[in-house]
Amino acid sequence: MLKDVDKVGDKHEVIEVKAGFGRNYLLPRGLAILANSSNMGRLNEMIRREDAQEAKRLDVYKAMAAKLKGQTLKVGAKAGTSGRIFGSITELAVKQQLQEQFEMEVERKKIQLPEDAKEIGTYTLTLKLHPEVTVELPMEVVQE
Repeated sequence: MLKDVDKVGDKHEVIEVKAGFGRNYLLPRGLAILANSSNMGRLNEMIRREDAQEAKRLDVYKAMAAKLKGQTLKVGAKAGTSGRIFGSITELAVKQQLQEQFEMEVERKKIQLPEDAKEIGTYTLTLKLHPEVTVELPMEVVQE
């Protein structure tokens, strides 16, 4: 895979799909390449280059973690009189609130939401910015 595709596979993952799906959808759109020996060499080189770039960004991720330390993220949600949320809190909503409140751009796949965020209250949100940098951030769900 060259890019993340929902419900199919993640970037740089080697997966097996039906021939028609790969031939008619993934390959023409540039989302994947065939897993032959020459392409596997290209893939390994791409992984090595991206890992080097990610290592350079480690200081940026550590600065982001330091900025978030001691902060609380407030996320608005529609809720009933009992405090139960209509729908759910999504990674996209959290991403937008991080952008608005802290002026930080975080990828959706790096955001891990608590499973039990179904009511108004305070929860712990996990941001896996880098394999070495993980931030646990209090998230306060408030009624809109």
